[in-house]
Amino acid sequence: MFILKLLLKNAFRHKLRTSLTMVGLVVAICAFGLLRTIIDAWYAGVEGSSSTRLVTRSAISLTFPLPMNYAQRLKSVEGVSGISWSNWFGGIYVSERNFFPQFAVEPVSYLALYPEYRLKDAERIAWLRDRQGVIVGRKLADKFGWKVGDQIPLRGTIYPGTWTFNLRGIWDGAEAKTDESQLLMHWSYLNESIRKLYPKRADAVGVYILGINEPQNAALISQRVDEQFKNSLAETLTETESAFQLSFVSMSEAILVAINAVSLIIVVIIMAVMANTMTMTARERLAEYATLKALGFAPSFVVKLLFGESLLIALIGGLAGLALTLPLAAGFAQAAGTLFPVFQVSTLTMSLQLLAAIVVGAVAAAWPAWKMSRIDIVQGLRHVA
Repeated sequence: MFILKLLLKNAFRHKLRTSLTMVGLVVAICAFGLLRTIIDAWYAGVEGSSSTRLVTRSAISLTFPLPMNYAQRLKSVEGVSGISWSNWFGGIYVSERNFFPQFAVEPVSYLALYPEYRLKDAERIAWLRDRQGVIVGRKLADKFGWKVGDQIPLRGTIYPGTWTFNLRGIWDGAEAKTDESQLLMHWSYLNESIRKLYPKRADAVGVYILGINEPQNAALISQRVDEQFKNSLAETLTETESAFQLSFVSMSEAILVAINAVSLIIVVIIMAVMANTMTMTARERLAEYATLKALGFAPSFVVKLLFGESLLIALIGGLAGLALTLPLAAGFAQAAGTLFPVFQVSTLTMSLQLLAAIVVGAVAAAWPAWKMSRIDIVQGLRHVA
């Protein structure tokens, strides 16, 4: 207890300098946490993917559809336990800024493959009965203030015209990483409309989702699927859901590397500021440390004082930065809307923030502590003046 009181008094002997150093630490640790959370949010789709699902798409590009008649052949592939399909709709709600994922799916089989979408039985039945109905995730519904029974108009981009849908259900994610920012509609309703307007574009799907019971055989099952359509007019590429999600993340790899680098640079900068503060502190107390050594205190005691003071300042600033990160992240998530389906400060990020604060405190005190432990008593006492 005596040591703690001594460290507190030493740390706040120069209140302005210590306060400014702590403010810098708070900003740095908070920025580090937010940037790390942005990176985590980018990978949220990968982390939220299931090992029991495969995605089959066109081997040429995701923009090329696959024929609907592939469904029966996919069901017969050994290892495939379930199958569904989806199509990107790409509609605009009110204005271009209101972007969110919209998929036309086969309702029964799709929900069977995505048990993490928790939907009330009454709402599920209502959606299945209404071919013009849609269901949305809780986050999306909260953003626009939608409630069951509302009509949602979407202006088509890929499929021109104004499409009006009836909101029949709102699902909640089984886990925090479950995407709640999507809208799901009936594929059959979309396909019939396309068949009337654009017959050549009908009876095609964007991707097939395959359910498997043996995740350890995902590569083998994927190979079997692709061999079914080898040398056909529409060859396929089948991969795990996580690999499929990673293909989108890889498009922004340079941005992610830059964000990661900036987060580390921020920590290095505040480390230099902290080191400067501790060096100034040690220089000002040169005579005090020399006096302690003259009174018989070991050099290790001086080292403990400097390390303790530096770690105390860093820990207070780090905890304050961590506490500030949580409301800032919540505000950022609200402002970003559906840009990041999942935006939460993870336990790992908070641990890294605390670790970064401790490392900053330890490294900042290393040089002045080493210098003060080797101080000559006579030379040090000359600064008593």
